[in-house]
Amino acid sequence: MKMGDMKLVVVGGGSTYTPELVDGFARLRDTLPLGELVLVDPAADRLELVGGLARRIFARQGHPGTVTTTGDLVAAVEGADAVLLQLRVGGQAARRQDETWPLECGCVGQETTGAGGLAKALRTVPVVLDIADRVRRTNPDAWIIDFTNPVGIVTRALLQAGHKAVGLCNVAIGLQRKFAALLDVAPGDVHLEHAGLNHLTWELGVRLGGPDGADLLPKLLAEHGDAVADDLRLPRGLLDRLGVVPSYYLRYFYAHDEVVDELRRKPSRAAEVAAMERRLLELYGDPALDEKPALLAERGGAFYSEAAVDLAASLLGDRGGAVQVVNTRNDGTLPFLPDDAVVEVQAQVDRTGARPLPVRELDPLYAGLVAQVTAYEELALEAALRGGRDRVFRALLAHPLIGQYAYADTLTDRLLAHNREHLAWA
Repeated sequence: MKMGDMKLVVVGGGSTYTPELVDGFARLRDTLPLGELVLVDPAADRLELVGGLARRIFARQGHPGTVTTTGDLVAAVEGADAVLLQLRVGGQAARRQDETWPLECGCVGQETTGAGGLAKALRTVPVVLDIADRVRRTNPDAWIIDFTNPVGIVTRALLQAGHKAVGLCNVAIGLQRKFAALLDVAPGDVHLEHAGLNHLTWELGVRLGGPDGADLLPKLLAEHGDAVADDLRLPRGLLDRLGVVPSYYLRYFYAHDEVVDELRRKPSRAAEVAAMERRLLELYGDPALDEKPALLAERGGAFYSEAAVDLAASLLGDRGGAVQVVNTRNDGTLPFLPDDAVVEVQAQVDRTGARPLPVRELDPLYAGLVAQVTAYEELALEAALRGGRDRVFRALLAHPLIGQYAYADTLTDRLLAHNREHLAWA
């Protein structure tokens, strides 16, 4: 690829995340030679602030590509090579609700799992599918890269509808970077045996140099187990007993009651993020600012830009089947799941898409939870596509963080009450 050959569109380009992404595009321009970056967002005021900073970041780092902003999706995707989705239906206000009303029933309030995660899926899937349909009508060759949560459910919706889509999450690359630092090796030399579903994964091995390299996971746990446990906010003894490293999202399952108690006693994460976003937008409006501010690191999304650059470069370039953790069709990778389930695993990625690498047989301790959450995700997608109170109830009853009919009934009522403006069928 030559500089100037590639056009990438970011839907949700007015997000305060976007400068992290733009910084990665600028730094890694040899990996992903962008000629044009288009930021799309209906919020014109935010888009103007973010777009201005994006242009200044490109200029400071000597990137020759152009940055344009628009509210017109159809015009934006004309001739685009890839479209990255990073939208939040309902904004931080909806997220704050997702994080609060489940706690009233003694259940985890979180934006991507449990009842809050279902609410987000119901709001998000129809919007994403409408965007993807418009992309396909305008530009059927464009890849869709989904960073919009809940990534597993959204990616499954896109793939079932026949779109050229791959899901992306920054959990794996964050762990790769942390492990590399602890082991004093280059991040690119760390190959994770990453297996499960989005936000429900375990590192079964940490291999040096590639899938067949020496497994450094025992060394990591023996020498750095305390540091890893502190990051996950789980007991060191639990990691030693498991012999694997769970995603930090597993804390919602492994320490549910403890987490609920914590969440009830502190402000919601959405409230913190909303305040942070206000400050970030003030900073973005400063015409002297030409780099991502330090405050952005507290917003979340660490290494998101590196993961996005790697994935886009693999889908659009000729990198010989680069290996990356993505969300894609199961197709027998985890044999106890349906082929059309979406799993989060290491995969070879090239212009034809993502092909999962083989995964060792999962211990029943993990496989059982993966199977149950996959069943929930199937029911959640059915509710998002077809609507109806009973479908919402079935999805909530199936979720392992809920599972009792009285909770599922009450949570269904509260979910609908808080989301009617976003649900056409409610």
